[in-house]
Amino acid sequence: MIDILGKRYFWFALSFLVIVPGLVVMAIWGLPLAIDFTGGALLEIEMASGILPQPAEIVALLTELEIHDSIIQTTARNSMIIRTSPLDEVLHAKVLAALEDTFHTEITVLRYDNIGPTIGREVAGRAGLAVGAAALGVVAFIALAFRKIPNSFRYGICAIIALAHDILVVVSISAVGGKFWGWQVDALFLTALLTVIGFSVQDKIVVFDRIRENSALYKKITFEQLANHSIVQTLQRSINTQLMTAEFLLLALAIFGGVTLREFSIILLIGLFCGTYSSIFIAAPILVVWENKEWRYWFSRKKSQVKIQ
Repeated sequence: MIDILGKRYFWFALSFLVIVPGLVVMAIWGLPLAIDFTGGALLEIEMASGILPQPAEIVALLTELEIHDSIIQTTARNSMIIRTSPLDEVLHAKVLAALEDTFHTEITVLRYDNIGPTIGREVAGRAGLAVGAAALGVVAFIALAFRKIPNSFRYGICAIIALAHDILVVVSISAVGGKFWGWQVDALFLTALLTVIGFSVQDKIVVFDRIRENSALYKKITFEQLANHSIVQTLQRSINTQLMTAEFLLLALAIFGGVTLREFSIILLIGLFCGTYSSIFIAAPILVVWENKEWRYWFSRKKSQVKIQ
């Protein structure tokens, strides 16, 4: 028998080491929100000459037009992405004309999005509401599904704690990616986050359901032994359905899907892996800590003798 729960504080510490650096980065430099949430303009251009200028040259040109907050990125398909504060039609036309005059080439606009700050704040508020509603739905569903066993609400609370763990990991990785690789939190990030929530909850329900089934079969073992046995029984299913299928597909998409989908694929890849990890190493261990009331002898190695009721 694999003793997973016996090392539960090691798993907690490992998650802590992954989450904290990202939170520190986010506290210092903030979360890299895209124009979907902050408002602004995104202009992706392609130059007929095929020769892209240096980002510093674009920034200097935009500064002359009184645009002081521009961010320039190059893409793998030989185009440039320019992010600025919201542009009106006149200023947008001036930017294109200035680019053509300065670099003596025809400009092709591949993409242009312009979102005002009011819309950005509304999108951010609705995003938070969507995540909160999903979390409340998880608690309600699990409490209803497990209502016939003692302390059924604990399963829902533990699932939410593990779900918060998954969200924190994804947000922390995104903050680090925004600082060092230019990632941005946009609408695709929200799509990935909600997908992670769905997959994560599914896997946790499978583990908790096996604990519920085994609680009627094993009456003379501790709750920790029961939960550990249930996790081991579902281990192969979790690895096969999450890691061996979805993860490989997302890895291929991240490698071969192009620059547009790469960040989305990596975030989803990390999130689904984290959802599987937390189902095994976070959700059930927290349930055991609660059942054993381990805060009475926190971080000690004593074995609780709590029996299944």
